[in-house]
Amino acid sequence: MGSVFVSGRSSLDLAGTLKWRRGESEELLAEPADLGRWAVEAALVDEPPEVAESGLRQGKELRETIYRLASGWPATADRQDAELLSMAAAVAPPVVDLDQRYRIRRSGPLEAVLSAVARDAIELLGGSDIGRMHECARPECTRLFVDSSRGKPRRWCGMAECGNRIKAANYRRRQRTTSPSTR
Repeated sequence: MGSVFVSGRSSLDLAGTLKWRRGESEELLAEPADLGRWAVEAALVDEPPEVAESGLRQGKELRETIYRLASGWPATADRQDAELLSMAAAVAPPVVDLDQRYRIRRSGPLEAVLSAVARDAIELLGGSDIGRMHECARPECTRLFVDSSRGKPRRWCGMAECGNRIKAANYRRRQRTTSPSTR
C-alpha cells in the first residue's frame, strides 16, 4: 500500500493517506481492504477489520475531517467537523488485552479503529502537542506531523520521502551556481 507512518500521531498518519493534496494527489486508500491493512500497519488492531465500501467512505470522511481541522487549526475550525470527530470518538475503541502468553492483543471492528483515530485527533487538537504540529516544508507535500525532535526543529515529514529530496535539490542548485573557478 505504501503508507508511511512519520506523523507521530495515528490521526495525522490517516490524514497522510491522501498524498500531494496541492497537486496530483495520490490515494493510498483506493480499496476497502487498504483501510483494513492501514489499521494493522498503524498498530491499532492486530487483524484487519472487515471494511465494506461504506466503511471506506466513512474512513475517508474521517480522514478529510481530521485534515481540515488540523491544517487550519484553530483559525478555520468548523463546528460540524468537530461534531463529526466527536461522534466517531464516541464509539468504543479497539479492545486491548493480554493473550495466553501475556502479549498485547488489539481487536475490534472498523468503527472501533476509526474511534481510536478520532480520539487521537481530539487529544492532538485539544492538547499540548498542537503547538508542535507542522506541515512538511517540501512545497509539494501536504503531510502534517508532530515535531518531537530536540534542539533542531524538524522541517520535513520524513527524511526518506521529503527531507533527502529537498537536501539533494539544494545541493544540486548550489553546485550549478558555484563557478568552476571556486570548485
